Amino acid sequence: MADKLKIGVLGAGHLGRIHMKCILELFEVYELIGFFDPDQANAKLAADQFGIMAFHNAKSLVEACDVVDIVTPTANHFESASLAIRSLKHVFIEKPVTNTSEEARTLIRLSKEAGVKVQVGHVERFNPAFQAVKEYLKQPRFIETHRLAQFNPRGTDVSVVLDLMIHDIDIILSVTGANARRISASGVAVLSDTPDIANARIELDNGCVANLTASRISLKNMRKSRFFQKDAYISVDFLQKEAEIVRMKEIVGDPDPFSVTIDLGSDKGHKEILFDKPVIPETNAIRDELASLARCIHTNGFPEVSLQDGTRALEVALQVLEKMAQHVLIQDPEVQPPKDFN
Repeated sequence: MADKLKIGVLGAGHLGRIHMKCILELFEVYELIGFFDPDQANAKLAADQFGIMAFHNAKSLVEACDVVDIVTPTANHFESASLAIRSLKHVFIEKPVTNTSEEARTLIRLSKEAGVKVQVGHVERFNPAFQAVKEYLKQPRFIETHRLAQFNPRGTDVSVVLDLMIHDIDIILSVTGANARRISASGVAVLSDTPDIANARIELDNGCVANLTASRISLKNMRKSRFFQKDAYISVDFLQKEAEIVRMKEIVGDPDPFSVTIDLGSDKGHKEILFDKPVIPETNAIRDELASLARCIHTNGFPEVSLQDGTRALEVALQVLEKMAQHVLIQDPEVQPPKDFN
Protein backbone atom coordinates (compact mmCIF):
# COMPACT_ATOMS: atom_id res chain seq x y z
CA MET A 1 0.00 0.00 0.00
CA ALA A 2 1.25 3.49 -0.87
CA ASP A 3 2.37 5.70 1.98
CA LYS A 4 -0.35 7.78 3.57
CA LEU A 5 -0.49 11.40 2.55
CA LYS A 6 -0.33 13.90 5.38
CA ILE A 7 -3.20 16.31 4.85
CA GLY A 8 -4.21 19.50 6.65
CA VAL A 9 -7.41 21.50 6.33
CA LEU A 10 -7.58 25.28 6.04
CA GLY A 11 -11.02 26.32 7.24
CA ALA A 12 -13.00 24.66 10.02
CA GLY A 13 -16.46 25.99 9.24
CA HIS A 14 -19.47 23.85 8.38
CA LEU A 15 -18.03 22.49 5.11
CA GLY A 16 -14.52 22.26 6.53
CA ARG A 17 -15.73 19.95 9.29
CA ILE A 18 -17.50 17.79 6.70
CA HIS A 19 -14.18 17.51 4.88
CA MET A 20 -12.41 16.52 8.10
CA LYS A 21 -14.95 13.77 8.73
CA CYS A 22 -14.50 12.42 5.20
CA ILE A 23 -10.70 12.54 5.46
CA LEU A 24 -10.79 10.55 8.70
CA GLU A 25 -12.89 7.93 6.89
CA LEU A 26 -10.18 7.76 4.21
CA PHE A 27 -7.63 6.59 6.78
CA GLU A 28 -6.03 4.17 4.30
CA VAL A 29 -4.80 7.03 2.09
CA TYR A 30 -4.73 10.12 4.32
CA GLU A 31 -3.38 11.06 7.72
CA LEU A 32 -5.24 14.13 8.98
CA ILE A 33 -2.62 16.09 10.87
CA GLY A 34 -4.79 19.05 11.84
CA PHE A 35 -6.39 22.27 10.70
CA PHE A 36 -6.21 26.03 10.93
CA ASP A 37 -9.05 28.51 11.29
CA PRO A 38 -8.64 32.04 12.71
CA ASP A 39 -12.20 31.88 14.03
CA GLN A 40 -11.84 30.60 17.59
CA ALA A 41 -15.41 29.27 17.73
CA ASN A 42 -14.89 27.20 14.57
CA ALA A 43 -11.54 25.99 15.83
CA LYS A 44 -12.97 24.84 19.18
CA LEU A 45 -15.84 23.01 17.46
CA ALA A 46 -13.47 21.13 15.17
CA ALA A 47 -10.96 20.32 17.91
CA ASP A 48 -13.68 19.04 20.22
CA GLN A 49 -15.43 17.03 17.49
CA PHE A 50 -12.40 15.32 15.97
CA GLY A 51 -9.69 15.56 18.62
CA ILE A 52 -7.12 16.81 16.12
CA MET A 53 -4.52 19.53 16.34
CA ALA A 54 -5.47 23.18 15.76
CA PHE A 55 -2.47 24.95 14.19
CA HIS A 56 -1.74 28.57 15.11
CA ASN A 57 -1.41 29.82 11.53
CA ALA A 58 -1.76 28.68 7.94
CA LYS A 59 1.99 28.65 7.25
CA SER A 60 2.80 26.17 10.01
CA LEU A 61 0.01 23.83 8.85
CA VAL A 62 1.16 23.98 5.23
CA GLU A 63 4.74 23.19 6.22
CA ALA A 64 3.61 20.09 8.14
CA CYS A 65 1.67 18.31 5.41
CA ASP A 66 1.83 16.88 1.88
CA VAL A 67 -1.68 17.98 0.84
CA VAL A 68 -3.56 21.15 1.76
CA ASP A 69 -7.37 21.04 1.71
CA ILE A 70 -8.66 24.61 1.28
CA VAL A 71 -12.19 25.08 2.61
CA THR A 72 -11.95 28.76 3.47
CA PRO A 73 -14.22 31.59 2.25
CA THR A 74 -13.69 32.22 -1.47
CA ALA A 75 -11.97 35.55 -0.82
CA ASN A 76 -9.12 33.65 0.84
CA HIS A 77 -8.72 30.89 -1.77
CA PHE A 78 -6.00 32.56 -3.83
CA GLU A 79 -3.82 33.49 -0.86
CA SER A 80 -4.14 30.02 0.69
CA ALA A 81 -3.55 28.14 -2.56
CA SER A 82 -0.58 30.32 -3.49
CA LEU A 83 1.02 29.64 -0.12
CA ALA A 84 0.51 25.88 -0.48
CA ILE A 85 1.67 25.64 -4.09
CA ARG A 86 4.76 27.78 -3.51
CA SER A 87 5.54 25.41 -0.63
CA LEU A 88 5.36 22.52 -3.16
CA LYS A 89 2.23 21.01 -1.61
CA HIS A 90 -0.61 19.32 -3.48
CA VAL A 91 -3.91 21.16 -3.14
CA PHE A 92 -7.62 20.51 -2.97
CA ILE A 93 -9.53 23.79 -3.29
CA GLU A 94 -13.25 24.29 -2.94
CA LYS A 95 -15.29 26.01 -5.64
CA PRO A 96 -15.38 28.69 -6.87
CA VAL A 97 -11.67 28.26 -7.37
CA THR A 98 -10.86 31.96 -6.80
CA ASN A 99 -12.47 35.39 -6.91
CA THR A 100 -11.14 36.31 -10.35
CA SER A 101 -10.01 34.55 -13.51
CA GLU A 102 -6.64 36.33 -13.21
CA GLU A 103 -6.09 34.70 -9.81
CA ALA A 104 -7.12 31.30 -11.18
CA ARG A 105 -4.76 31.57 -14.14
CA THR A 106 -1.94 32.57 -11.80
CA LEU A 107 -2.57 29.37 -9.82
CA ILE A 108 -2.39 27.35 -13.05
CA ARG A 109 1.01 28.86 -13.80
CA LEU A 110 2.28 28.36 -10.23
CA SER A 111 1.12 24.73 -10.10
CA LYS A 112 2.89 23.93 -13.38
CA GLU A 113 6.10 25.52 -12.11
CA ALA A 114 5.83 23.64 -8.80
CA GLY A 115 4.85 20.31 -10.38
CA VAL A 116 2.04 19.72 -7.88
CA LYS A 117 -1.50 18.38 -8.30
CA VAL A 118 -4.43 20.73 -7.75
CA GLN A 119 -8.05 19.59 -7.76
CA VAL A 120 -11.12 21.87 -7.60
CA GLY A 121 -14.14 20.89 -5.52
CA HIS A 122 -16.87 20.70 -8.14
CA VAL A 123 -18.48 17.92 -6.15
CA GLU A 124 -21.41 17.22 -8.49
CA ARG A 125 -18.99 15.50 -10.87
CA PHE A 126 -18.85 12.78 -8.21
CA ASN A 127 -22.58 12.62 -7.56
CA PRO A 128 -23.54 8.95 -8.04
CA ALA A 129 -26.61 9.88 -10.14
CA PHE A 130 -24.40 11.80 -12.58
CA GLN A 131 -21.79 9.05 -12.56
CA ALA A 132 -24.51 6.53 -13.48
CA VAL A 133 -25.49 8.35 -16.70
CA LYS A 134 -22.17 9.86 -17.84
CA GLU A 135 -21.63 7.20 -20.50
CA TYR A 136 -25.04 7.96 -22.04
CA LEU A 137 -24.39 11.70 -22.42
CA LYS A 138 -23.27 12.05 -26.02
CA GLN A 139 -23.46 15.45 -27.70
CA PRO A 140 -26.53 16.89 -25.95
CA ARG A 141 -28.17 19.65 -27.95
CA PHE A 142 -30.23 21.25 -25.20
CA ILE A 143 -29.67 21.22 -21.43
CA GLU A 144 -31.99 22.56 -18.75
CA THR A 145 -30.98 22.88 -15.10
CA HIS A 146 -32.77 23.95 -11.92
CA ARG A 147 -30.77 24.39 -8.72
CA LEU A 148 -33.02 25.79 -6.02
CA ALA A 149 -32.29 26.12 -2.32
CA GLN A 150 -33.95 27.49 0.76
CA PHE A 151 -32.38 30.65 2.13
CA ASN A 152 -29.30 30.17 4.29
CA PRO A 153 -27.32 33.26 5.37
CA ARG A 154 -24.14 31.14 5.43
CA GLY A 155 -23.86 31.18 1.63
CA THR A 156 -24.44 34.87 0.96
CA ASP A 157 -20.79 35.93 0.82
CA VAL A 158 -21.00 35.32 -2.96
CA SER A 159 -23.83 35.63 -5.48
CA VAL A 160 -26.13 32.71 -6.27
CA VAL A 161 -24.23 32.26 -9.55
CA LEU A 162 -20.93 31.56 -7.79
CA ASP A 163 -22.62 29.72 -4.93
CA LEU A 164 -25.04 27.43 -6.82
CA MET A 165 -25.19 27.92 -10.59
CA ILE A 166 -21.46 27.32 -11.01
CA HIS A 167 -22.05 23.63 -10.21
CA ASP A 168 -24.23 23.30 -13.30
CA ILE A 169 -21.92 25.43 -15.41
CA ASP A 170 -19.10 22.99 -14.65
CA ILE A 171 -21.30 19.97 -15.47
CA ILE A 172 -22.35 21.51 -18.80
CA LEU A 173 -18.78 22.36 -19.79
CA SER A 174 -17.54 18.90 -18.83
CA VAL A 175 -20.33 17.06 -20.67
CA THR A 176 -20.13 19.05 -23.89
CA GLY A 177 -16.40 19.74 -24.01
CA ALA A 178 -17.38 23.08 -25.58
CA ASN A 179 -16.82 26.74 -24.83
CA ALA A 180 -19.43 29.41 -24.24
CA ARG A 181 -20.09 31.44 -27.40
CA ARG A 182 -22.91 33.69 -26.23
CA ILE A 183 -24.46 34.33 -22.81
CA SER A 184 -27.57 36.18 -21.74
CA ALA A 185 -28.67 36.40 -18.12
CA SER A 186 -30.80 38.22 -15.57
CA GLY A 187 -31.04 38.10 -11.80
CA VAL A 188 -32.19 39.90 -8.71
CA ALA A 189 -31.08 40.45 -5.12
CA VAL A 190 -34.02 39.88 -2.78
CA LEU A 191 -32.71 39.05 0.70
CA SER A 192 -29.00 39.78 0.35
CA ASP A 193 -26.70 42.31 -1.32
CA THR A 194 -25.89 40.05 -4.27
CA PRO A 195 -28.26 38.21 -6.66
CA ASP A 196 -30.35 35.53 -4.94
CA ILE A 197 -32.09 34.24 -8.04
CA ALA A 198 -30.68 34.05 -11.55
CA ASN A 199 -31.39 32.67 -15.00
CA ALA A 200 -28.85 32.26 -17.78
CA ARG A 201 -28.95 31.07 -21.35
CA ILE A 202 -25.59 29.79 -22.54
CA GLU A 203 -25.00 29.07 -26.23
CA LEU A 204 -21.96 26.85 -26.73
CA ASP A 205 -19.68 26.82 -29.75
CA ASN A 206 -20.73 23.26 -30.65
CA GLY A 207 -24.36 24.33 -31.10
CA CYS A 208 -25.66 23.14 -27.72
CA VAL A 209 -27.87 25.54 -25.76
CA ALA A 210 -28.18 25.44 -21.96
CA ASN A 211 -30.83 27.17 -19.86
CA LEU A 212 -29.88 27.46 -16.19
CA THR A 213 -31.93 28.63 -13.22
CA ALA A 214 -30.53 29.04 -9.71
CA SER A 215 -32.22 30.36 -6.58
CA ARG A 216 -31.39 30.46 -2.88
CA ILE A 217 -34.77 31.85 -1.83
CA SER A 218 -37.00 28.92 -2.77
CA LEU A 219 -39.52 27.14 -0.57
CA LYS A 220 -38.01 23.75 -1.36
CA ASN A 221 -34.68 22.36 -2.49
CA MET A 222 -34.21 21.10 -6.03
CA ARG A 223 -31.14 20.08 -8.05
CA LYS A 224 -32.25 18.68 -11.40
CA SER A 225 -30.72 18.64 -14.87
CA ARG A 226 -32.25 17.43 -18.12
CA PHE A 227 -30.18 16.59 -21.17
CA PHE A 228 -31.75 16.30 -24.64
CA GLN A 229 -29.80 14.68 -27.46
CA LYS A 230 -30.55 12.78 -30.65
CA ASP A 231 -32.80 9.84 -29.79
CA ALA A 232 -32.37 10.26 -26.03
CA TYR A 233 -33.54 12.23 -23.00
CA ILE A 234 -31.60 11.93 -19.76
CA SER A 235 -32.73 13.31 -16.41
CA VAL A 236 -30.50 13.62 -13.34
CA ASP A 237 -31.75 14.46 -9.86
CA PHE A 238 -28.60 15.44 -8.01
CA LEU A 239 -30.47 15.94 -4.74
CA GLN A 240 -32.45 12.69 -4.59
CA LYS A 241 -29.64 10.83 -6.40
CA GLU A 242 -31.91 9.44 -9.08
CA ALA A 243 -31.61 9.27 -12.86
CA GLU A 244 -33.76 8.29 -15.81
CA ILE A 245 -32.76 7.50 -19.37
CA VAL A 246 -35.30 7.49 -22.19
CA ARG A 247 -33.96 6.29 -25.53
CA MET A 248 -35.48 5.74 -28.96
CA LYS A 249 -34.38 2.80 -31.08
CA GLU A 250 -35.01 2.09 -34.75
CA ILE A 251 -37.43 -0.80 -35.36
CA VAL A 252 -36.71 -3.18 -38.19
CA GLY A 253 -39.86 -4.90 -39.41
CA ASP A 254 -43.10 -4.92 -37.47
CA PRO A 255 -42.97 -3.47 -33.96
CA ASP A 256 -43.44 -5.71 -30.92
CA PRO A 257 -47.09 -5.24 -29.85
CA PHE A 258 -45.97 -5.18 -26.18
CA SER A 259 -43.29 -2.53 -26.64
CA VAL A 260 -43.76 1.22 -26.32
CA THR A 261 -43.42 2.72 -29.79
CA ILE A 262 -43.84 6.03 -31.55
CA ASP A 263 -45.15 6.38 -35.09
CA LEU A 264 -42.95 8.81 -37.00
CA GLY A 265 -45.30 9.04 -39.97
CA SER A 266 -46.28 6.95 -42.96
CA ASP A 267 -42.88 7.03 -44.63
CA LYS A 268 -40.62 7.14 -41.58
CA GLY A 269 -41.60 3.99 -39.72
CA HIS A 270 -41.60 3.44 -35.97
CA LYS A 271 -39.16 3.80 -33.11
CA GLU A 272 -39.19 1.87 -29.87
CA ILE A 273 -39.01 3.85 -26.65
CA LEU A 274 -36.74 2.32 -24.01
CA PHE A 275 -36.91 3.39 -20.36
CA ASP A 276 -34.01 2.82 -18.01
CA LYS A 277 -33.78 3.84 -14.36
CA PRO A 278 -30.26 2.99 -13.18
CA VAL A 279 -29.68 1.66 -9.68
CA ILE A 280 -27.71 4.40 -7.92
CA PRO A 281 -25.20 3.22 -5.31
CA GLU A 282 -24.95 4.92 -1.92
CA THR A 283 -21.78 6.99 -2.03
CA ASN A 284 -20.34 10.13 -0.45
CA ALA A 285 -19.35 12.54 -3.22
CA ILE A 286 -17.06 14.68 -1.03
CA ARG A 287 -15.24 11.60 0.21
CA ASP A 288 -14.95 10.32 -3.36
CA GLU A 289 -13.48 13.57 -4.70
CA LEU A 290 -10.89 13.66 -1.90
CA ALA A 291 -10.02 10.01 -2.59
CA SER A 292 -9.62 10.78 -6.29
CA LEU A 293 -6.97 13.39 -5.49
CA ALA A 294 -5.00 10.82 -3.48
CA ARG A 295 -5.13 8.41 -6.46
CA CYS A 296 -4.03 11.20 -8.77
CA ILE A 297 -1.01 11.98 -6.57
CA HIS A 298 0.03 8.33 -6.14
CA THR A 299 -0.32 7.50 -9.86
CA ASN A 300 0.98 10.86 -11.13
CA GLY A 301 -2.26 11.17 -13.06
CA PHE A 302 -4.50 14.10 -13.89
CA PRO A 303 -7.04 15.51 -11.40
CA GLU A 304 -10.60 14.59 -12.30
CA VAL A 305 -11.54 18.26 -11.88
CA SER A 306 -8.45 20.26 -12.79
CA LEU A 307 -7.52 23.86 -12.15
CA GLN A 308 -8.25 24.48 -15.81
CA ASP A 309 -11.76 23.04 -15.34
CA GLY A 310 -12.36 25.23 -12.31
CA THR A 311 -11.06 28.27 -14.17
CA ARG A 312 -13.35 27.69 -17.16
CA ALA A 313 -16.38 27.33 -14.89
CA LEU A 314 -15.40 30.49 -13.00
CA GLU A 315 -14.92 32.49 -16.20
CA VAL A 316 -18.35 31.52 -17.54
CA ALA A 317 -19.92 32.29 -14.14
CA LEU A 318 -18.29 35.73 -14.15
CA GLN A 319 -19.63 36.35 -17.67
CA VAL A 320 -23.10 35.43 -16.39
CA LEU A 321 -22.70 37.98 -13.59
CA GLU A 322 -21.55 40.60 -16.09
CA LYS A 323 -24.63 40.02 -18.24
CA MET A 324 -26.86 40.11 -15.17
CA ALA A 325 -25.46 43.51 -14.26
CA GLN A 326 -26.71 44.80 -17.61
CA HIS A 327 -30.26 43.60 -16.90
CA VAL A 328 -30.96 44.65 -13.32
CA LEU A 329 -34.43 43.75 -12.05
CA ILE A 330 -35.91 46.63 -10.04
CA GLN A 331 -37.82 45.36 -7.01
CA ASP A 332 -38.79 48.62 -5.30
CA PRO A 333 -41.52 50.51 -7.25
CA GLU A 334 -40.24 53.75 -5.70
CA VAL A 335 -36.87 53.22 -7.38
CA GLN A 336 -36.70 54.48 -10.95
CA PRO A 337 -34.32 52.87 -13.44
CA PRO A 338 -31.59 55.02 -14.99
CA LYS A 339 -32.41 56.78 -18.25
CA ASP A 340 -30.33 54.37 -20.33
CA PHE A 341 -31.98 51.30 -18.71
CA ASN A 342 -33.44 48.91 -21.28
